[in-house]
Amino acid sequence: MNINIYYGGRGLIDDPTLFVINKMQEVLEELRVNVNRYNLYENKGAITTLPQTLKEADGIVLATTVEWYGIGGYMQQFLDACWLFGDKDKISGIYMCPVVMSTTYGEREGKLNLATAWEILGGRPCSGLCGYIENTVLLEMNEQYLRIIEKKAENLYRTISQRMDSFPASNQAVKQKIAVPKSNDLTPQETEQLSQYVSDDSYVQRQKQDIQELASQFRDMLNEEGTDSEEEYVSAFRRRFKPQAGFEANYSITIEEKKKKFILCVSGPELECYYGSLEQPDVEVQMKRSTMEEIVSGRMSFQRAFMSGEMKTRGDFKILRTLDQLFPFEN
Repeated sequence: MNINIYYGGRGLIDDPTLFVINKMQEVLEELRVNVNRYNLYENKGAITTLPQTLKEADGIVLATTVEWYGIGGYMQQFLDACWLFGDKDKISGIYMCPVVMSTTYGEREGKLNLATAWEILGGRPCSGLCGYIENTVLLEMNEQYLRIIEKKAENLYRTISQRMDSFPASNQAVKQKIAVPKSNDLTPQETEQLSQYVSDDSYVQRQKQDIQELASQFRDMLNEEGTDSEEEYVSAFRRRFKPQAGFEANYSITIEEKKKKFILCVSGPELECYYGSLEQPDVEVQMKRSTMEEIVSGRMSFQRAFMSGEMKTRGDFKILRTLDQLFPFEN
């Protein structure tokens, strides 16, 4: 029989949970059980890979200490890893004994949380052990407490060896209906490999850098293909240009999605149309790319865009009104 003990405390000398699991391990080994101990605080960089250690286990002990609130971060990370990377078929046959000692309030809630989490994972929770221990010395010197710990270890051994069954739990039924994790279509072996990658910080950082580089490349490609092309709209304005005799004006149009401003310089029958900058234009216009698309396609005029608030302007409004006469896209 193989039993794994996962300790989620901080490893402090006066931690009462350490005394309890040491005593349980001693009793189990006397019963010829192969006991493997995993201190999560020592394996915090590889917690995501620990669900692989459940493969050969017939039962486990989840032990943690409530120091101020809840079961602690290490134990929560381990349970998260079991949910994301654990072999649910294997977990479904594993008995779990929760052990929660507290130096403050909340040991009963912690024990219940561990049992509920294991049930949601599909495993089989056993009767656990919890208590408030103000001083570890009192625990060590009390014969009644020692007997309780020994009996709990013996009960765990008996439950596993006899493969005792239990009534179905409601949270299992709820899980099957609404809490089913998204399928990743990976085999248990592939999931284990994924957990190893996740635990490798250097690999994760490389992947993040690669994603950023790819995103940058695609963004540059999109800019080159149109969103920031320096030819976009130029031919449309030149094609629609209708000169006004003796009229001269300079327009600077800021399109939010573009890096450079769209410049229109009108001098009688001549038109300069380009992307760049212009000092002291007669009219400055600001709009979104979608608004410019509406205007160029003839579905909206410059005047209507200004009146609806989709185009902001600054400068001589008389010159602004001539835009629709110079570039009659609606015709």
